[in-house]
Amino acid sequence: MSKNPEQAGATALTSLHEGLLIAFDAMRANALRSSLTILGVAVGVSVVVMLAALITGIRTSVMEAFEAGPTNGFMVMRFDFTAVRISDGGNNRPPWWNKPELVPAEAERLDRLPTIDAALFNFQFSIDMDYDGHTVRNIQTQGYSSGWPAYQPGEFIAGRDFTPAEVDQNRAVVVITSELATELFGQRDPIGRRVRMLNRWRGTQEPFRVVGVIEPADNIFSGAIPHFAVVPYTAAVRRLRQNAEQASIYVVPKDSVTFDRAQDDVIAAMREIRGLGPREENDFATLASAQIIDLFDQLTAVFFLVMMALSSTGLLVGGVGVIGIMLISVTERTREIGIRKAVGATRREILWQFLVEASAMTALGALVGMLMGWGLAAIVAALTPIPARIPLWAVGTALAMASLTGMLFGLLPAMRASRMDPVDALRFE
Repeated sequence: MSKNPEQAGATALTSLHEGLLIAFDAMRANALRSSLTILGVAVGVSVVVMLAALITGIRTSVMEAFEAGPTNGFMVMRFDFTAVRISDGGNNRPPWWNKPELVPAEAERLDRLPTIDAALFNFQFSIDMDYDGHTVRNIQTQGYSSGWPAYQPGEFIAGRDFTPAEVDQNRAVVVITSELATELFGQRDPIGRRVRMLNRWRGTQEPFRVVGVIEPADNIFSGAIPHFAVVPYTAAVRRLRQNAEQASIYVVPKDSVTFDRAQDDVIAAMREIRGLGPREENDFATLASAQIIDLFDQLTAVFFLVMMALSSTGLLVGGVGVIGIMLISVTERTREIGIRKAVGATRREILWQFLVEASAMTALGALVGMLMGWGLAAIVAALTPIPARIPLWAVGTALAMASLTGMLFGLLPAMRASRMDPVDALRFE
């Protein structure tokens, strides 16, 4: 007589409950072995959870940093670095090598377009800064047009930005971050003080006057680069002899203008400036924030897949531990298996029992691993600017991987136990 669905469900729950009780009794009886196996699974799960928390936190920080500026801003660059591919090792130069450099006159022309709010010429370099014998090395520095603070996250806490006249006149003025000001001057007022800026590669040094101190917005970039400075691009080129061959133009459309229209106007103006014919390709590139975010997503996806593959080693070690401890458990409980079969237990029930034990062990490992991953993520969030937090998909992935580990690696011992001959099992000593 067949069972109805309610009876079958009740029987399955009873079997699961009894299987779990037996499994926990077996783990208590072999606490050391079980603990080491659980730890092996926990390490693999904690790495998966921690990586997911880090990647989620980094992506959130990057998105917030981009959203803090103009959402429709874009860059005009010498080439599109998101499309650059690694060379095949030959002596041929890459296709973009001979593209002309961007120059300040092009930024000034774009700035006059009716659809553009601002077009700022800028480039980056590294510099040393010295005050009263104290030197701070490798400061990330930008040569910029005036007006840049309106489009960068952060606010002035002292002083001001340099003026268009100071840019035109090649004035030696500099804006620094609050952390750099503290590093150089301590509690003294930095405004009006002169620092020596040193270009070690060119062998030049020039005194610059501090005109402003800015507090960057709290994001992943400000945390990674607490010391940076901004100088007029003219002073960077003429006084510090910096190379502007990879300069770019940061373009901000007017609020009433769509991104596509502004981009089309900029492309048309650049082609006109450079005298490009209708059949000639652009010898420059435009790059929107969305393209940078897409590239970042691709990089993080590849990084996550690689790290997932490496972290699976931890689960593999835990799985080997599951096989080992379950095989030992089957051997030690051979007589018990024989007695259960003698009183009517089927192969399916024996198989189920040992699969439940293996799954319970890996489930405990997954729980411990998630707690470890959560703790590590909390430490990272507290000590760094990365808001590491565990996404729900990471919890599901960790549980699924742990369950799969328990089922796969527990299957061999469970099948071995289910195939035992009851007579031989009862004779086992």
